[in-house]
Amino acid sequence: MRYAIVAGLLALALAMPWTSVQAAAATPHCPLRTARYSIDSPLMDILLKPEAKAAVARELPGLLAGVGSIPGGTQAPSLTAIMSLRTVAAFKSVSAPDLLRVDRVLRKLPVTSFDQQARCARYDEDPSPLKLPSGRPRLLLFEKMTGFRDGPSVAAARTAFQAMAARRGWALVVSDKGGAITPANLKQFDAVIWNNVSGDVLTLRQRRAFADYVKSGGGYVGVHGSAGDYIYPWRWYADTLIGARFIGHPMGPQFQDARIMLEPGKSGIGGDIAPGWVMKDEWYSFRASPRRNGARVIAALDEESYSPRGIGNLNLRMGDHPIAWTRCVGAGRSFYSAIGHRPETYSDPSYAKLLESAILWAAGKGATRCRNGREVGW
Repeated sequence: MRYAIVAGLLALALAMPWTSVQAAAATPHCPLRTARYSIDSPLMDILLKPEAKAAVARELPGLLAGVGSIPGGTQAPSLTAIMSLRTVAAFKSVSAPDLLRVDRVLRKLPVTSFDQQARCARYDEDPSPLKLPSGRPRLLLFEKMTGFRDGPSVAAARTAFQAMAARRGWALVVSDKGGAITPANLKQFDAVIWNNVSGDVLTLRQRRAFADYVKSGGGYVGVHGSAGDYIYPWRWYADTLIGARFIGHPMGPQFQDARIMLEPGKSGIGGDIAPGWVMKDEWYSFRASPRRNGARVIAALDEESYSPRGIGNLNLRMGDHPIAWTRCVGAGRSFYSAIGHRPETYSDPSYAKLLESAILWAAGKGATRCRNGREVGW
């Protein structure tokens, strides 16, 4: 998905002009509001500040020259919100000393009130109450994005979840506002489904509300792009809730048939899917297997059934290659599936079964529950 687009953009010319930003009131709850500029800042923030952009061009003339006119530019949703100079440098083979030199220069730049306004414009805090229809379990389908937005995937997933809810009598509410993530709203829901969410989307107050909700017994379901960004300013989300960091996906070709090996376990998720499941999708690789961090793997890829090679023949083999798993976070239940770039995946009968049973488990209706960070029976 975004891996392919970023790589393609590296062959184009940037010359991105200063774009005026509609100033939003700089909220004290905005992440990175006063953070120093650095090589790990979102690329969008570097491009929004002329002095920062000029400093990079002066210190490393070739670094931004081949990035290209990125879709969205400095207006979210955009790939620039989920990339950093370190990300770009990895594609360009910039040396560590050169990268550290530009980092030192960036850290000396002042963070002005206008810089803070520009950073905070990506967030919202409209705390509108959500009205639930009748039905159980009660589910929030969350669709705010500041990074990469793949419209067809988002729409196909939403249609699939709405169809499940209608067929099973679930109560489902859709929101694309970070302001929906409040303690009062969250306490109404058994689980929150993140539909291909990309980018840093929650303020500090919203992050705290969501983390507290999960740890105290709420459910999380994330699909595909919800764990497919290059950078994650919110470490709890990437390292605790998901438990794995995205590194890329194949490009030779991007979409391939692969064999999925099921490991249903005690949760029952995926237990009704016939063995020998093969489907075509964009297959994510991660820095390390989440199994090492205590995840319960539900499905893994047979790496011999497809070609895990990325841009520049990058080897994306993991050995142990989970593609869907659960985690217990306190009393909360987390399920993530990396499947779901192609809209067709959401109508695949096997994947529909996997998602349906995962949602029920995350909503507290499965064969196991979570207690003190461990999966236990009822």
